[in-house]
Amino acid sequence: MHFVIMGCGRVGASLAKALDANGHSVAVVDRDPDAFLKLGREFSGSTITGIGFDRETLSQAKTAEAYAFAAVSSGDNSNILSARVARETFGVVNVAARIYDPDRAQVFERLGIPTVPTVRWTADQVMRKLVPQGSITEFREPSGRLVLAEVHLDPGWVARPIKEIEARTKARVTYVTRLSEGVLAHEDLLIQDGDLVHLMCPVDRLGEIERILDQPVRAMEEE
Repeated sequence: MHFVIMGCGRVGASLAKALDANGHSVAVVDRDPDAFLKLGREFSGSTITGIGFDRETLSQAKTAEAYAFAAVSSGDNSNILSARVARETFGVVNVAARIYDPDRAQVFERLGIPTVPTVRWTADQVMRKLVPQGSITEFREPSGRLVLAEVHLDPGWVARPIKEIEARTKARVTYVTRLSEGVLAHEDLLIQDGDLVHLMCPVDRLGEIERILDQPVRAMEEE
C-alpha cells in the first residue's frame, strides 16, 4: 500500500521508516530538505520538499493513490489543512492529523478528521489511525501474562454496550478513549463511533480477541 506522511520530525520519520520496513510504498513531505536526514540511508521511499497542503506537492507525493495520509508536522493549521486537502481533494479515506491544542482536537474529530493531542502521539498511535485493524499493546504486568491493549472494533459494535464486548471476549474493558478523553468503562456504557477501546486480557488470547472484535456483530450472531 502507498502512504503519504506530511512532516519529517521525530514521529513522521519513525512512522515512515516503520512503514517502509514493512514493505509499503512511502512518500514523505517536508518544507525543510534537511529534515529528510532523519530517515537514514536505508529508507527506500520518496521525499518531496514543499508545503504539505499544496496540491502540486501532494500530487508529486502520489496522494491520490494513497491508502492513508498522516499530517504530523509541528503546526496545527498546516496539519488540518493538509489532512482536509488529502481527504476532500484527493479522496484519501484514512487520514490523521497531529494537533497540539486538545480543544481543537475535539472540534476536528467531529469534522471526521481523526486527531490525538500531541502529548499522546507516538508512531504506534499514528499507525493505529492509518491502519486500524488488530491491537496495540499498551502495558504488560510484570509476569508478562496479562496485557492492556487498545483494540480495533468493527463498526457494527457502535451502540452496543461494554458488557456485550466483555461477554463475547471474556476480557475486561478498562476504559474508552472518546474525543481524546479517557472514559472509565462500565457495563452499560454504549460504544460510540470513533471510540478506542482498551481492555485487559491474557496475552495468549489477544489474537483471538482481535478476530472477534474485527468481525461484524451480526455475522457472529448468525453463526
